[in-house]
Amino acid sequence: MASAEHSTSVREKPPLIGSGGAGEGQVPTDTMGQTGAMVARDPLERLRRLCLALPEVTERLSHGEPTWFVRDKKVFVMFANNHHDDGRVAFWCAAPAGAQEDMVDSDPVRFFRPPYVGHRGWLGVRVDVNVDWDEVGAIVRQAYAMVAATLPRARESREGP
Repeated sequence: MASAEHSTSVREKPPLIGSGGAGEGQVPTDTMGQTGAMVARDPLERLRRLCLALPEVTERLSHGEPTWFVRDKKVFVMFANNHHDDGRVAFWCAAPAGAQEDMVDSDPVRFFRPPYVGHRGWLGVRVDVNVDWDEVGAIVRQAYAMVAATLPRARESREGP
């Protein structure tokens, strides 16, 4: 059964949204972008729902940001709200070999090589620009599957005599 734990004490910084007609520090309402992608009213909540919908996922703060773990052991997604004043609201996640380079090359506005984990192939995905949430969901599920595959399977309860 999926664990949908997350701390209610998660400190949420206001998103730095610079698109959708909102001023700095203001969050726009959901709007359709030119490509049909959504600018989320609250990208953290949408990302949280995607992550916590997966089995055995927990959330806790890591390095001051909401972070999602598989089986409470390994990170598969980390939120990054203006990390070291980089001006982006994004998340970082595990990605298959070569995906980071391909995605950054194809759309450097939405995708980037995140600090600290980018050298391991992790992908940075902006959520403060027009966001295709179906694509984000697929990216999150792929990150989860990659990380979950590296962990030992949870022991099934044994039935006694």
